[in-house]
Amino acid sequence: MRTGGRNFRCMMLCFFCLGLLCSLLCSCSLFQAPAVPRHVSKIEPPPPPPPPVCESPYYSVDLDFPLALVTNPKIYIVKEQRRLWLVQDKMLVRDYHVALGFSPKGDKYFRGDGRTPEGEFFICAKNGSSQYYKSLAINYPSERNAESALSCGTISNAEFCSIKKANDAMKLPPSNTALGGQVMIHGGGCQKDWTLGCIALQNSSMDELFSVVKVGTPVCILP
Repeated sequence: MRTGGRNFRCMMLCFFCLGLLCSLLCSCSLFQAPAVPRHVSKIEPPPPPPPPVCESPYYSVDLDFPLALVTNPKIYIVKEQRRLWLVQDKMLVRDYHVALGFSPKGDKYFRGDGRTPEGEFFICAKNGSSQYYKSLAINYPSERNAESALSCGTISNAEFCSIKKANDAMKLPPSNTALGGQVMIHGGGCQKDWTLGCIALQNSSMDELFSVVKVGTPVCILP
């Protein structure tokens, strides 16, 4: 009887140990294989779009091209290089050295800043006997200049309308606003930057330019 009780207790202890072992084997916290972290690739932002491709001013060069055959000219002024390019149907036909305003860097914003304006313009007047030999007037301030100044409160609505009316009629815009005006391509020499914002050439170069440029000729002034 005593032996049977001892056997019973041993049996119960074995069952208890077996159950404990099973529970330990089934435990996820002790025997589960360690989780391998997933590799998450770093998401990079998309690359910025490429800069816009600017149209080339010319595709060929013929500096001996007869001026008499220049019938559809366009003027490019590259301020940084102090160059004026006369282009006929995508062909560079003349390349002149120029002088600019006494403070040429940057766009023109107001009267007296000494800057030569930048942007798209056109020839709006010709003067064969100007203060500086001969001159070709540029339609500064353009309607774009006037719109920007109006939005900033630099000019009044009446002044904006006056500038717009002159541009629409391809006339010289008024110069008595805060934006200034009377920006010309003229003679007088180009040894150094000396104008109030105009573009100056040697008189001989001005003769050539004056002979082929008409009112309405496009002018692109680049930084």
